[in-house]
Amino acid sequence: MHAPTDRILLIERSLRCFVFGLLSLVPLVGLGPAVLAIRMHFKTRAGNAGEWNPAQRYVRAGYGLAWLGILLSLGIIALFVVFLMQRYDYV
Repeated sequence: MHAPTDRILLIERSLRCFVFGLLSLVPLVGLGPAVLAIRMHFKTRAGNAGEWNPAQRYVRAGYGLAWLGILLSLGIIALFVVFLMQRYDYV
């Protein structure tokens, strides 16, 4: 069993992953926090070592939000490219 400080650090890391996931929903600017949230997800899973994480839902939500933010940013970039191609008659 780990010390209480280890459990506190695990919960803080889980909440940090969730916050980075939320920040990743900002188009284009959120790509950096999305990468951090995904990285934090894997660090939390590796550091957990199969023990119970009371904030596991925040880790999962942050991971999902990070991927949603990446897809949102890529979609906006794709729409911008299509708009430019139509605007300047590249099609």
